[in-house]
Amino acid sequence: MKITVRSAVEVDLSVLLALYSELNPDDPQLPETSADAIWAAISRQQGRTILVAETGGTVAGTADCIVMPNLTRGGRAILFVENVVVASSFQRRGVGRQLMEAAVRLGESAGCYKVQLLAADDAYVHTFYEACGFKALAEGFRRYIP
Repeated sequence: MKITVRSAVEVDLSVLLALYSELNPDDPQLPETSADAIWAAISRQQGRTILVAETGGTVAGTADCIVMPNLTRGGRAILFVENVVVASSFQRRGVGRQLMEAAVRLGESAGCYKVQLLAADDAYVHTFYEACGFKALAEGFRRYIP
């Protein structure tokens, strides 16, 4: 199976929303006008790249990447990765690995010193990221805002 990773474009929005519904099935459906406005804001955001993995003309997965400028580490930026999801029908076929390799290459090309992400508390997910070369080196904290 040939997998191609590229930057998402506006016509990918509906498939991105479908993938995100697999990631967070309890989320309410985003109204089309809201999704369009959010996509426009993302598209204008410097350092933001939503990657999509395609196979056979079908978008099979995505990863949202943002380069954050940084005043430490000699001014080298950090690449954060969020909203990584592979469609259930394409899991365990190399799509996620290709997305993560593309994210790392994106970080390298932006001069980042690290690629960082938070992972769900799920042994399968942790094993996947470790297989992609990531190490669990810190404990993450978050505070949800109602």
